[in-house]
Amino acid sequence: MDELGARAAALAAGHPRDARLRRVGTSRGGTPLWLLSVGHGSRHALVVAGPHANEPVGGATALRLAERALADPRLGRDADTTWNLLLCLDPDGARRNEGWLSGPYTLGRYFRNFFRPGFLEQPEWLPDGADRAALPETRALLDLQDELRPFFQCSLHGVDVGGGFVELTHDLPGMAQRLAHAAARLGIPRELGPYDTLYWPLLGPAVYRIPPPRRGDLAAAITEAAVESTWFHPHRYGTVTAVVEAPMWGVAAVEDPSPLADPDAVLRAVSGTLRRDTRLLEDLLARVRPHLDTVPDAARLLAPVDDYLLVGPGLADSWDPDLYGAGRRPLPPLDTARLTALGISGRRVALRTAGLLHQLARAAGRAAADLLPELDRLIDAWCADYHDGYGARWIPVARQAEYQARVVLAAFELAGQYAAVRSHSGEKDWGSEPAVPMHRE
Repeated sequence: MDELGARAAALAAGHPRDARLRRVGTSRGGTPLWLLSVGHGSRHALVVAGPHANEPVGGATALRLAERALADPRLGRDADTTWNLLLCLDPDGARRNEGWLSGPYTLGRYFRNFFRPGFLEQPEWLPDGADRAALPETRALLDLQDELRPFFQCSLHGVDVGGGFVELTHDLPGMAQRLAHAAARLGIPRELGPYDTLYWPLLGPAVYRIPPPRRGDLAAAITEAAVESTWFHPHRYGTVTAVVEAPMWGVAAVEDPSPLADPDAVLRAVSGTLRRDTRLLEDLLARVRPHLDTVPDAARLLAPVDDYLLVGPGLADSWDPDLYGAGRRPLPPLDTARLTALGISGRRVALRTAGLLHQLARAAGRAAADLLPELDRLIDAWCADYHDGYGARWIPVARQAEYQARVVLAAFELAGQYAAVRSHSGEKDWGSEPAVPMHRE
């Protein structure tokens, strides 16, 4: 976090006419929220890095975008655009991941030091349909959206294990081809059936349409809860939002469209594994919880643990083909890519939970020391499954950031074309339309 801010400050100091760094808010922990702006155009592009604490690549991507906007007049001056780059939306959470950020970049090191706050403390979400949320980070982002009224907004996310994909609030024709080109040039697998977009409209390979917000069951459909977010807040201004996902560990099978002989058997195995893993983790939580009274800030780690243990069984049930007749929504057609993504997602829930429990057990000291060998065995076995069973391979940070930057620039260009078409056709300005309601039960 400190290095990111220092690099942004140096960039602004080196280009005083064209780059500015300002504080746009303060986190819950008192950390400044920094906005780096490049250019002086009347059109604003807003890029949000670090919305999830465990996804650091966005900060590197934001600096890369700033450097390109300074070097290429077609991105700034000639395009009449100001680039506004929010360097990290959740700096407090990002600091909690610093245990793995210095490397070596192994799955075991990542998950043992993984942190992401509970669902209700993730600053990109808008709780209960509120335009102004309780979290200061969320309020800062909403205020920034209202100030800038960007024609284009981009949220920079990272996939820990899997492939790259894009989520859009509006169709941008040509996005799938641009994404495919960037992925091929940089050796990034495209995720052709991500869990996040399980029921969302497909706009092209690895490009998905974010549906309008609606009520959803948190335990059964995180994917639906995800749209209850700041992604839709600025749409009253005509903003096009793109969510750009870049993988840290790539898995080739997530872009394999070939069919499987018995997809139901795979689903039963994935569902059964997640239920079994959840039971193991529930037992470990019950054993560590009595020793946490003296652990500072234990509640911050327990919140996501409780969330994951709540969600796990719901996900398992929603994927189980034997429960489709019990009021469950049938899954879309399944191929190797989508089944691989579901298997990775189930394992992700378990590994994140185990990693958080490992941190709690370490913090509890001798009182919970007997739990660490059990947690180590689970984490090692599940990481080996990612590495050996799924073929997960680390993608260097520079390549992650370059891929993400190229996809952002493609979406930026296409969003500009979309805005020009709307303006030329005289379509109704979104600012006169009612805001989209957002709810969570």
